[in-house]
Amino acid sequence: MSFTVLIPARLASSRLPNKPLADLGGVPMVVRVAQRVCEGVPPGTRVVVAGDSDSILQACQAHGIDAVLTREDHPSGSDRLAEACDLLGLPDDGIVVNVQGDEPLLDPELVTAVAALLQATPQASMGTAAHAITEVADFTNPNVVKVVLDAAKLALYFSRAPIAWWRDGFAQGIQSLPPLAPLRHIGIYSYRVGFLRQFPLLPQAPIEVTEALEQLRALWHGHRIAVHVSDAAPGPGVDTPEDLARVRAILQGQQAPL
Repeated sequence: MSFTVLIPARLASSRLPNKPLADLGGVPMVVRVAQRVCEGVPPGTRVVVAGDSDSILQACQAHGIDAVLTREDHPSGSDRLAEACDLLGLPDDGIVVNVQGDEPLLDPELVTAVAALLQATPQASMGTAAHAITEVADFTNPNVVKVVLDAAKLALYFSRAPIAWWRDGFAQGIQSLPPLAPLRHIGIYSYRVGFLRQFPLLPQAPIEVTEALEQLRALWHGHRIAVHVSDAAPGPGVDTPEDLARVRAILQGQQAPL
């Protein structure tokens, strides 16, 4: 199996300035993400950071990580990925995996899993991952994105709402989880390169705007998304200074990841 891993990294961040360069044990965060990915992908897999500033490229080069410079004005991560595909000359029938540059605790085996899933599912344009929700608080939390699958483990819908809705069990409110274990979406994606080049050009979908979930654009326009169901939740990502402190503590062995 052959695929390319792309790690988009944008220097500007309202909640954590210069986030890709945040120090994690003496290594910039985006570099640590790339290093972790390299631990779990097949030998020879190309892992490339798609940055928007020279400082990101310089940090990557200083640690032997491949990187390309993309435009600063991309409206979304998928636009940045599409430009990176062009800069790297990737063929339309190739597969890329998008790993977020703020996920230093991501299980590297998940990267290979979503790439293999897409390769094995010709009817899908994208692949992603999910894991079982075990707490009612997560099920009802709008910041926890849920996904419902069909029999072939293709996504039917993604939502911030509690889905699937247990009609009889929730008549008096959500006190417990439904018998069919709900699934939490994990934000890692695999794409066919040809589709990734087209995706930023597709009109936004009303359901995408309503839910503020970009992956709904693919479903709205008739594309299928294959979903790998993982046994465990991923480690926490980094969006805020508090998240950064937490991940630093985990890496230092002061606590176990949740």
